[in-house]
Amino acid sequence: MHMPDFDLPSRELAERQADWLAPARGRLLRRERIAGRRRVLDLACGFGAVSGELARRCGGLTVALDRNRAVFSDSRPFGDAACLRADAARLPLADDRFDLVFCQFALMWMDAAGVVKEIHRVLRAGGRLIACEPDYAAMIEHPAEIATRPIWLAALERAGAEPRIGRRLPGLLADAGFAVRVDFLERLEAPSPLRFDLLAELPLTEAERESLCHIRAADAACSDRHRVVHLPMFLVTGSKQ
Repeated sequence: MHMPDFDLPSRELAERQADWLAPARGRLLRRERIAGRRRVLDLACGFGAVSGELARRCGGLTVALDRNRAVFSDSRPFGDAACLRADAARLPLADDRFDLVFCQFALMWMDAAGVVKEIHRVLRAGGRLIACEPDYAAMIEHPAEIATRPIWLAALERAGAEPRIGRRLPGLLADAGFAVRVDFLERLEAPSPLRFDLLAELPLTEAERESLCHIRAADAACSDRHRVVHLPMFLVTGSKQ
């Protein structure tokens, strides 16, 4: 499994990122009947930004899994979820064990093809994978003065991530034997300064950091009426037949 050199994002930004996706995540979980799922796996759970929510909403046990021991140092965010330190590419879990596997902004940091096969293995027949993953190569930014896409692509690849995972994921799931459905965010929202904070956590070159400062200034001077910033999110549901 490919391992990045960085554990990102930080706890605070991961929580804010999870809040941003909460409406879309809620719709997906309701559609896939989270309340009736008896065993749920929060894959690459990070600091537990979603683990407690899954534990509250599911009808049984939620397991929060991550390879980083440090994320489990504070048990509060995990609520009633059981915590498990493990590698997503070699899950220490029995076949046909889970009803639902959830992940967000996670497969981009992994050998997604191998991890998807492991997810398929541990899901029971009729089980679901819900994955919320971005496609930074398809970012829409206007005007040009506020565009950050080239910095995102270079920095994410430098950190060991796959910035185009969104567009690749449906095919990877189909190859692993899933029936696939893809949804997208339903509306365009006002640009958030959170995007600059997340980008600044990545391993940037000096030139990129200087460019980011200029972009921040241009963004601050730009009217909300004229700004468009959209990161395509692939909201992918894989069904195990």
